[in-house]
Amino acid sequence: QVQLVESGGGSVQAGGSLDLSCVGSGLSATNGCMGWLREAPGKEREGVATIDSDGKIAYADSVKGRFTISKDNLKNTLYLQMSSLKPEDAGMYYCAADCVNAAVATTFLEFGYWGQGTQVTVSS
Repeated sequence: QVQLVESGGGSVQAGGSLDLSCVGSGLSATNGCMGWLREAPGKEREGVATIDSDGKIAYADSVKGRFTISKDNLKNTLYLQMSSLKPEDAGMYYCAADCVNAAVATTFLEFGYWGQGTQVTVSS
């Protein structure tokens, strides 16, 4: 059974930073592709960043240069370092796994599993 457990969400002022983590269990040993999605009230869920099994990374244009995705394969943990946060970055952030291509996954949200999410609030 696949489980993805996110942590690290919280409230921050615009311009601040937050680091998210996601611990995965039950995942395929041969597919290390994982990513982050987010959903704001009244908006569709969107891809934020994905790192695939080859280490290729794809970011949404809106977060390039401000967010950094990384993965510790030994710990089965995915990270998202967020800096220069903007109010429009607020929302529920979900960890996701079981993807193939980083760019495709980020753009089309092609993941097999999602976590329960962690809330990020950014005040102006």
